Amino acid sequence: MGMKSNIPLLCGVLMLAAGCAREEPAPVEATAPQEERYAMVGQIITVDREKHVLVVDHEEIPGYMPAMVMEFVVSPGDTANAHEGQRIRADMVPTTDGLYRLENIWPADNVAESTVKAGADALRQDTLIRGRGAYREIGENLPNFALYDQTGAVVQSARFRGKQIMLNFIYTRCPVATMCPAATMKMIETQQLANEAGVKNLELISITLDPEYDTPGVLRDYAQARGIDTSNFSFLTGPERAIKDLLTQFGVIAQFEGSIIKHTLGTLLINEEGRIVYRADGTVWDPKSFVARMHRS
Repeated sequence: MGMKSNIPLLCGVLMLAAGCAREEPAPVEATAPQEERYAMVGQIITVDREKHVLVVDHEEIPGYMPAMVMEFVVSPGDTANAHEGQRIRADMVPTTDGLYRLENIWPADNVAESTVKAGADALRQDTLIRGRGAYREIGENLPNFALYDQTGAVVQSARFRGKQIMLNFIYTRCPVATMCPAATMKMIETQQLANEAGVKNLELISITLDPEYDTPGVLRDYAQARGIDTSNFSFLTGPERAIKDLLTQFGVIAQFEGSIIKHTLGTLLINEEGRIVYRADGTVWDPKSFVARMHRS
């Protein structure tokens, strides 16, 4: 293989100064009490979609409460993803009004978790084998992965075989209008233009940079709040190590510094054979330039 190009990485270094950051609160004299959170595993008994309430038969929470059946308030996205009989793991948060809510909800399905773990293991091995040449040039193939989408379903890269893919990285709490929010708006515009141009086999993918916060339910809320058509637009999340390996292989620089993420942006077009055919760094790119390179079917 020929010498790897350093251009995307150099661009990334220059752009880090303008990267996203989760804004830190101003210092205060008195420190507010830390919110109580308890890891919980349980099975959903019923779902009240109007009130966004789940009845869950949960296991014992050591040092806090025994196993029991309880009601929990959840977000609209988590409500939409929930179904009776589903096992979940989450953070249980007591509230001041005596109610309990669930946050950070993930599927607790053995098959799904094994599939995602195996995908992360294989991706890590692939990244290590590629070594200094881990960055994938134009003309190279999409790496294999297994992640969760915004509905909580496991998505493997093989699902997109035979499709054209437009892929980028974002995170839902990004406060910089010219970064992730702008990237998402351009993906939406490309989706609309491609549809108008008669591109029938396009899949759009946004992978989170912040899997600790961006659970499937959070990603679903993010898409719904922006009126995004998710029939061919997937928002993916999963193990942090898998995300980091994908960032390495796609040449996106991200610095995970506690509650701050500084990162570059890269948007890729991948053809039906799984090869990277076009790339744009930053957000100063025209959606028409991507649509012009897509095949009509």
